[in-house]
Amino acid sequence: MSHTLYTASVQRVQRCELAVPGSNPGMFEKALKSGVDFIFLDLEDAVAPDDKLQARKNVIEAINDLDWKGHGITLSVRINGLDTQYMVRDVVDLVEQAGAKIDTILIPKVGVYGDVYMVEAMLNQLEMQQGLKNKIGIEALIETALGMANVEDIARQGALGRLEALHFGVADYAASNRARTVNIGGLNPDYPGDQWHAAISRMTVACRAYGLRPIDGPFGDLKDPDGYRQAARRAAALGCEGKWAIHPSQIELANEVFTPPAAEVEKAKRILAALQEAAAQGKGAASLDGRLIDAASERMANNVVRAAEAIAAKTK
Repeated sequence: MSHTLYTASVQRVQRCELAVPGSNPGMFEKALKSGVDFIFLDLEDAVAPDDKLQARKNVIEAINDLDWKGHGITLSVRINGLDTQYMVRDVVDLVEQAGAKIDTILIPKVGVYGDVYMVEAMLNQLEMQQGLKNKIGIEALIETALGMANVEDIARQGALGRLEALHFGVADYAASNRARTVNIGGLNPDYPGDQWHAAISRMTVACRAYGLRPIDGPFGDLKDPDGYRQAARRAAALGCEGKWAIHPSQIELANEVFTPPAAEVEKAKRILAALQEAAAQGKGAASLDGRLIDAASERMANNVVRAAEAIAAKTK
């Protein structure tokens, strides 16, 4: 193991993240009671330009008036892009008027680390100005060719500050690469396999190297729950911790995939017990169910057990 290690500074359960348009306040109460782990109130793509200012007011009011913490929800806001005239006031107004109740800011279309640095510098100043005791985290959407080309640098430098997670934004990523696809998150039948595999894998490796959470993005076909499950399973197999929901009907699907099954948790505990017994006998490896297990098995088993414990603690 390298002497250089990056550990996660903030642990959060993020099996599913529900996107809620800031321009539709009628959805806020339903989202609050949906049982989802994470919600981002959206000021960006889901809001038409003429509705941006009112959406910001709606979101600030909802953050202050609704009991998100009491419903076990981690609350994020997706601000507008750094290339728009809305982004500065998004950050300033959110922190000045509701900063104590915001867990993270989600930055869209991050292309270089400097994009993260700009928002972080603003948060540093605004938190001091407001005397906030909580530290607002940052999450970044990797959804352009430029962002993916720089994903390792974004993760490496961002991990030294507020950056907690990277999200794969499949729709804009497809557009940026001029990729042919059948729908948001869907697969092109002409491609022999999963056309998003390489991108999600690269982002996940960058996250795991530098202590960040990798989160898969949206799946657009609400009438295809099996397609959603398959996409979630592929992301989970690559190491993602969760996936977006663009409709409450997708929450249960994501929770199903990203919650370790009871049988898997039980096996992980058996692996840890067997290795502990072997260690007491001066052995570095053991046999369980006819298979060799060793230190690598222990690390994998610990991942499963810790995830299950975190989910259990949240859902009590």
